[in-house]
Amino acid sequence: MAVLNGTLWLIVGASGVGKDSLIDGAKAALASNSGFVFPRREITRPGDAGGEDHLHVAPEAFRTRRQAGAYALSWMANGLGYGVPRAIDSVLESGRQIVLNGSRGALGEARARYGNLRLVEITVPPEILRARLKVRGRETAAEIEGRLERALALRVCGDDVIRFGNDRPLAQAIDAFVKLLTGSR
Repeated sequence: MAVLNGTLWLIVGASGVGKDSLIDGAKAALASNSGFVFPRREITRPGDAGGEDHLHVAPEAFRTRRQAGAYALSWMANGLGYGVPRAIDSVLESGRQIVLNGSRGALGEARARYGNLRLVEITVPPEILRARLKVRGRETAAEIEGRLERALALRVCGDDVIRFGNDRPLAQAIDAFVKLLTGSR
């Protein structure tokens, strides 16, 4: 396990719970605080596909980089490869905090690797998640119901999990999220 001075905030939850909105809001709110870093992930999704600001990497390059140990954390989800550049380790060594959109599928690796991990599961009631997924317009009704089933089945367990309900107006949720990150609850 890496012993680092900084804290890795791994933000997880089902697609549509608002992870990107909360992280983007916190990034804006903490822009003048050099103690927080919001790294861009490498994803095998095209760079112009919408969603989070990420670095596009071709699937073969992702596999090569993953095998070469270029990622501090990496995982596959929904047919895409996700990689967090190893550079986060030097940021953590410097005592700064990393806020990262993670995956429930990478929890074992993150827990084993990082002693100063703060695991935040973002949740919303099923009816809110269903409405958000419909508005997003990426999935069919059947795919949305499948996502809802997976969201309920893949709850994160452990004494180290901080649950954060994202069912309030976005500005209020971002404010509460920033307070969680900065310890000013």
